Amino acid sequence: MRILVCIKQVPETRDVEVDENTGVLKREGVDSKMNPYDLYALEAGVQLKEQLGATVTVITMGPPQAAAVVKEAYMMGADEGILISDRKFAGADTLATAFTLAQGIRQTGPYDLILCGKQTTDGDTAQVGPGIAEFLGLPHVAYVSAILESTLEHITVEMDLADSVQICQVAYPCLLTVTEATNQPRLPSYRLKLATADRPIRTISHGDLPPFEEVYYGLDGSPTQVERIFPPESRTTRNVYRGDAEELAEQVYRQLKEQRFI
Repeated sequence: MRILVCIKQVPETRDVEVDENTGVLKREGVDSKMNPYDLYALEAGVQLKEQLGATVTVITMGPPQAAAVVKEAYMMGADEGILISDRKFAGADTLATAFTLAQGIRQTGPYDLILCGKQTTDGDTAQVGPGIAEFLGLPHVAYVSAILESTLEHITVEMDLADSVQICQVAYPCLLTVTEATNQPRLPSYRLKLATADRPIRTISHGDLPPFEEVYYGLDGSPTQVERIFPPESRTTRNVYRGDAEELAEQVYRQLKEQRFI
């Protein structure tokens, strides 16, 4: 059984710069980490590996420095790693990202189970995982909050629908996006760090993928464009009210009314 986990390198801080011309984040020179939600997907994959005797491959798309999260995945139990990297992929929106990842998955697959975190902290769209499934023509379940049963033929999961819970049994091959309720990710292993120090990472560039026109990739393949993006204002001012309960209530009411909250 082959399991694939999609991971992503995201900025470690919210203080990032934005390219004024393209509207995309400037990632060069910014401290990065693995997307926190992807840790739950990776842990789910490693647990299934231990249970079913599977192999776990991770795949990421990004600049060359994104190889760092593949190395981190090795320290958590992943067996193989793939980096999709090419300047032609830069600036991709969720559709172009899902398309590019799907082509990379086709090139390196097939896989029985694909796992993704529910969303990324730098985009928060939760669209890429389901988008990959659509491009690959796979059944998929989003917002998985628990894996109830797993066999070599199918997997049974609990899907969080906010106001209800649905139990789904899905045959392989399929794709799941998992939430933080699924498990508790393990810490990277120093023993595995030493054991995997020389483990190679397969790199895929634009020329390695099927000969689609460049209009499908990067900014050219992105039907949505960021019109404006900016960091939130940091406000440190505060109002201090003094008095008894009636006076405090009156002051708070007056302030809320002045600001047209009521």
